Parts: sequence; C-alpha cells; structure tokens
Amino acid sequence: MSGTPPEMRSWRARLITRVVHSYFAFARGMTMGVRAACFDAEGRVFLVRHSYVPGWHLPGGGLERHETAFQALVKELREEGNLEMSGPPELFHVYFNRQTSKRDHVIFYRCRNVRQVSPKKPDMEIVESGFFPLDALPAETTPATRRRLAELSGSAPPADFW
Repeated sequence: MSGTPPEMRSWRARLITRVVHSYFAFARGMTMGVRAACFDAEGRVFLVRHSYVPGWHLPGGGLERHETAFQALVKELREEGNLEMSGPPELFHVYFNRQTSKRDHVIFYRCRNVRQVSPKKPDMEIVESGFFPLDALPAETTPATRRRLAELSGSAPPADFW
C-alpha cells in the first residue's frame, strides 16, 4: 500500500469510501466533486475534520444530479463551515482522484475573502473546523491538502492526480 496516501490507509476509511463510490457508480456512472481553498481576510485557510476519515481537509463534496459545480461549491461551503464567498471562486485545476475510484474527478477552486457567518457547530459529518495560518496548519493536515496549498502558492506545479 505504499502508493496509498496516509489518509486512505485506514481500513474504515477505505471501506466507507468503497461503499459510497459503489453506490455512486450505480447511481451516477462517474463521480465528480468540488473542493476549495477558502481564505479569510487575514489570509488564513479554512479546514475541516470529518467524522469518517482521518485528518484535516479542504471543504468540499460531491455533485448531485442536476447540480452545477458552482451550486455544489456554495452548498458544501455553507454545510461544512457556514461560509460565504464575497466574490466568484477561481477555478484552479481539475484532478483525477484515482485513489478513490477509477472515474472520480475533483474540481478545485480558490476562494478569497471568505467569511464565516456563524461558527460551525460539530455534527455527524464535521467534527471540527476552523481557519488556520498557512505556516501553522494542524499536524494532521492531509498530504493531499498540503499538496494543493503548495500548488496554490506556486511552490509546486499542479499535479493531474489528487
């Protein structure tokens, strides 16, 4: 499993991901999601910690039928962080997420001057969330999240794989 990212080495995370994506394969054929690096006015990035996979992640989620990527992004930012964008999101890159399935893609955005309209209370999906300075990310920030932030900063070229 040396090619498997640390956040997917847990058998529970792999099982949940496999079950969810098996359902989506039947229901959708191809899966697509959105994620965003959301920065507040102080330049801090918003991260979430899920109840079902380890580590801190950028907020996001899957697109539903008849939903645009923009609609999904707005919905996920609201659900996962009570976040509102002050301007349009900037499309950064589209990634193939081959660790999740053979047909999963992630549309990645940068959102500047995002504001949290009220604190996000822990729930069944998101157990913790918050804004973090880029030089003080939580130790459990996932490697994929760190790679995306390095790409945004220009210190690494965008990869094709999540």
